[in-house]
Amino acid sequence: MYNKVMVAEDIDSINIGVISLLQQLKIKEINHAAYCDEAFLKAKRALQDNEPYELLICDLSFKVDHRDEKITSGQDLIAALKKEQPDLKVIVYSIEDHPQTVQSLWESVLINGYVCKDRKGLLELEDAINEVFNNNSYLSPQLEPIFTKKNVLTLGDFEIRVLTDLANGLTQDEIEQRLKSARIIPSSRSSIEKRIKELKEEFQANTTIHLVTILKDLRLI
Repeated sequence: MYNKVMVAEDIDSINIGVISLLQQLKIKEINHAAYCDEAFLKAKRALQDNEPYELLICDLSFKVDHRDEKITSGQDLIAALKKEQPDLKVIVYSIEDHPQTVQSLWESVLINGYVCKDRKGLLELEDAINEVFNNNSYLSPQLEPIFTKKNVLTLGDFEIRVLTDLANGLTQDEIEQRLKSARIIPSSRSSIEKRIKELKEEFQANTTIHLVTILKDLRLI
């Protein structure tokens, strides 16, 4: 089993549960960070001291307070630490189950496990820790359908931005300008219109409003 584990979590009650689980698993050194910057600095210092963490258990969302943080999300923390320590194993432990978020992280190859915080969360987390230790991956069972739905796989950053802007009432001209400002390619009005038409056909939507409604129901935007 692991000798050294970092828990990045800002809710005390959840942190207590995770640390109790790690203690039951006889992990020798367990450290906790309530802020992403704190977790990054601790992990980097451990790496410099040739005593690196072997596993990071990380939430995705961290509440903003008075501190000026450079790293503000679990996704950014994971990406930053994997640059410093590519062999660091990572398990996401989060209430976030949005298909796009789960799929994006899973396919980024930056994480080894994704566990949902729910009634069985700690039981699944224990399974995840054991599986990842044995060089396997772990995904909460309730998340597996995400990867069997073809429609989820068709939405990229371009589509998500366009549809989110449409849902927020922006015109296609306004969306085009926002895409260009963000340097997203494609960004032309014709590309926007073409992709909306394709998505209407794919999701069998009669109108753009109908399309947005369907995608909201599927929690894709």
